[in-house]
Amino acid sequence: MDQGRRPNKFIANRNNKIYMDLKDIIREHALPFLPAKSLFRFKGVCRDWKLQISTPFFAHNQSNNFHRVTGFFFQSQSKPPSFISLDPNSCGIPDPSLQFLPEPVDIRTSSNGLLCCQGRTGEQPYYICNPATKQWKKLPKPTANHGSNPALVLIFEPSLLNFIAEYKLICAFPSADFDNAYEFEIYSSSEGSWQISREMFFGGAMFMPCLGVHVNGIVYWLSKMGGGGIVFFDLTMERTQRLYSSQNGCLGVMDGKLTVTSAYGQALTVNVLSNSYTNTMGMNSRVKAWDRKLHVNLSDRSELGALPSYNHSAHDQGAVLFASGDVIVFRCDRAVHTYDMKTKEFGRLSCEIDNDMRFFGYVNSLVEI
Repeated sequence: MDQGRRPNKFIANRNNKIYMDLKDIIREHALPFLPAKSLFRFKGVCRDWKLQISTPFFAHNQSNNFHRVTGFFFQSQSKPPSFISLDPNSCGIPDPSLQFLPEPVDIRTSSNGLLCCQGRTGEQPYYICNPATKQWKKLPKPTANHGSNPALVLIFEPSLLNFIAEYKLICAFPSADFDNAYEFEIYSSSEGSWQISREMFFGGAMFMPCLGVHVNGIVYWLSKMGGGGIVFFDLTMERTQRLYSSQNGCLGVMDGKLTVTSAYGQALTVNVLSNSYTNTMGMNSRVKAWDRKLHVNLSDRSELGALPSYNHSAHDQGAVLFASGDVIVFRCDRAVHTYDMKTKEFGRLSCEIDNDMRFFGYVNSLVEI
């Protein structure tokens, strides 16, 4: 009888060991790939998980592993910020209106879980915050006057070597000394100060606020007037130039490249920048600057009965609200829709949009400021 019980005890011990190993695997190798809202809920699973998730090292690890856009902040000039999640069960924030900040703010730009906001009172300071953790930092006053509607781009790229987020904020602002010119001022979190670049852009263009992106060390803005097109600023070389282009729409980043997504007639089109040096080539050069990445004919989607008809004016820049990664957000009238480039599925966001509303992609990250 005793001999017959020993194998059962041995098997039980082995099963217990397997279970413990699996628990450790989940804790060490699965949790860092989850969004912040899910992780806050998982703190209640057990004491070990709570301690693990609460450590600065885990927050650092999660910010390096979770990069998926999980929702969007949106705001009009007359209203406080709002937030909508692509998956409310797993992704979200505790205070969508950002009332944890010391004053009412306007969202200006976002990057990998961080927001840059500007106060509405007094000197209208800039704030960098993580809405998932309610951490925030007030930036020092810039050297130059950026105006009432600055063209800002926040750059935060998580790094395994930096436990505290290091970021840059780039502002393109109209020059006070030269007509039809723009200057650039850069804030570096590692230095804790602003610096005005020696480079200036002349060309009569107007940089469009909230429509700038960063790709591989270069910041791009859509511009209008003065020939339109795209203006870029190379952070390393401190060089600026206009990228003449017939592309018009929403700037984004897909697979590490600059994209322009437009809604025209009955179609969504994504074009990717394949050669940014066509400006310097001969007039008869056959080298193309842009390649088509995606074309979706919306009129063929008859199964989407609730989808309104699309009659935007040619390349309406307000039609596409966001286009980066695998997600495109676009509107028709006051309805907001999504398109997942991986699954090829359409969705609809439960929000109405005003004509002056701005959309900002958000990553549900634990990054510490």
